[in-house]
Amino acid sequence: MDELLRLQRSGLDREVIEAGSQLAEEYPDSAFLQQLLGITHARLGEVEEALARFRRAVAITPGDAEAHHNLGSALTRAGQYDAALTAYMEASARRPGHAPTHFAIAELLRRARRIDAAIDQYRAVIRFDPGHAIALNNLGNLLQQRGRPEDALDCYRRALAIAPGYAPARTHKLNLEAHGCDWDGLAADATWIPRVGIEGHAVAPFMMLAREDDPTRHRIRSERLIAERYRATPLPAAPRPAQMPERLRIGYFSADIHDHATMYLTARMFELHDRERFAIHVYSYGPARDDAMRRRLTSAVETFRDIRGLSDREAAELARRDGIDVAVDLKGHTTGARLGILALRPAPVQINYLGYPGTIGADFIDYIIADPVLIPERLRDAYTEKVISLPDSYMANDDRRPISAAPQSRAAMGLPENGFVFTSFNNSFKLSAELFDIWMRLLGQVEDSVLWLFRANGQVEANLAKEAAKRGIDPARLIFADRLPQAEHLARQRLADLFLDSFNFNAHTTASDALWGGLPIVTKQGESFAARVAASLLTAIGLPELITQSAADYEALALALATNRDRLAAIRAKLDAQRLTTPLFDSARFTRNIEAGYVAAYQRYFAGQPPEHIRITP
Repeated sequence: MDELLRLQRSGLDREVIEAGSQLAEEYPDSAFLQQLLGITHARLGEVEEALARFRRAVAITPGDAEAHHNLGSALTRAGQYDAALTAYMEASARRPGHAPTHFAIAELLRRARRIDAAIDQYRAVIRFDPGHAIALNNLGNLLQQRGRPEDALDCYRRALAIAPGYAPARTHKLNLEAHGCDWDGLAADATWIPRVGIEGHAVAPFMMLAREDDPTRHRIRSERLIAERYRATPLPAAPRPAQMPERLRIGYFSADIHDHATMYLTARMFELHDRERFAIHVYSYGPARDDAMRRRLTSAVETFRDIRGLSDREAAELARRDGIDVAVDLKGHTTGARLGILALRPAPVQINYLGYPGTIGADFIDYIIADPVLIPERLRDAYTEKVISLPDSYMANDDRRPISAAPQSRAAMGLPENGFVFTSFNNSFKLSAELFDIWMRLLGQVEDSVLWLFRANGQVEANLAKEAAKRGIDPARLIFADRLPQAEHLARQRLADLFLDSFNFNAHTTASDALWGGLPIVTKQGESFAARVAASLLTAIGLPELITQSAADYEALALALATNRDRLAAIRAKLDAQRLTTPLFDSARFTRNIEAGYVAAYQRYFAGQPPEHIRITP
């Protein structure tokens, strides 16, 4: 036995398995040997073998909490989450107050969306191990989901007091402060921003897109998260076909097949796909909401599969059996994504599109859909994917999106009848002190003007009112709009005079909404994908004169349009004239372009060539 332990300490796992297996035959009732072998198999990634050993250990000593805990760990790795939870609960019953077991239970409950039960378990972890920064961070995340931002912020601060370099807590703190427009809090962490996710722990890259405009650092964050999370062995490569398929099977993967921004943009594309050349499959792992957008999608595609109940491997194997030629991920690094499916390589060609405005940072994603404005050649090194560059804009749009014809008035929206209305319906986390400085200077220079914003929460309104007053602007000139059904929201765009874009993270679907509703946008083009989207849209609709390259030029153009009604009227008339005649809202043209991209990417695979940059011409 001493020799076995020596081999283990030396990291000679194969020797441990060989010698330990022989001893286990000699001593079949040794729970210690079974656990040692289970731990070694688990370290080698041999999950089934580990499970067998841990089950044997539990059978030998059913009262041993450690055996149940180890079994729970192996079951978790096997994706058997309900069984894992049972095993951990058995361990906790036999060893109350064991923080690692409470933490494992909390993680499984969180995964199962049993939020309140998970909160209780994280609190137990912290009670028995007050220095557990990860538990504090995760508890903060759940409290934020429960609408308790102040309690969540307290958790993040406590976690950072214990571990100042713990990047996930830093990122969540920054994100929460950004959503609340707490710019003093953001300023206190300014020196951390270039380092978060670059050093130490990997972080969710999406949360950093609005904090800085640096595509190279965004790429590094994505690469580090992928390296940390996605290590599964992919499915064996499918044999390359002898002939080019008559119909390419395109598989779209998303959690947003319901009343969601992704569907508002892509619904018409799904309807217009060429059924003679493409078989369209959709794999949905999000909520099964029976709403109009989901019904529209399911009636438009050849195969719709609800894969919520499948593991990543089961979902990948299903797509492989369906013969998917090109897999298109519509989520990326956003909430609810399941990149683990794509990491298993269900398709020979895999593409990042629309959901995440940046690189995935993964070798299992071959291409990203973009356009020459979004990713010019000089910026391609900031993306791990090869670029499929469409000729107009990368963004799908629905040229049949209804705009309500019901009468709307400024008075009903709380807006001045004759004053100038600046608007920005961007999410609050995209705003910044620098941007707000500009907006308040514009209000100060344009008499009787107001700023029309989305209503988010009381914290946002209170903080923005405070920031306006600090800059000498009456907070009453900030008007907050309630959420409306999509058709009514599109109709109210015309009540505003000018949309003011955000910087590091532009308006995306929100920009499409404004332009479709007839509202001009002034934007500043940055370097990152997220900071160039509005420029892409304005180029495709023939309004490049609304794109600026600096904060000073952005402010000057907005002021010039607000103080020269004839110039602004000419811009609005041009937008009205070009809305249905330029490429941005030509859904059929867009669909043919993206299909050409799919075909070109697959042809390279079929010819045995590696992925390479592809430029589609009109």
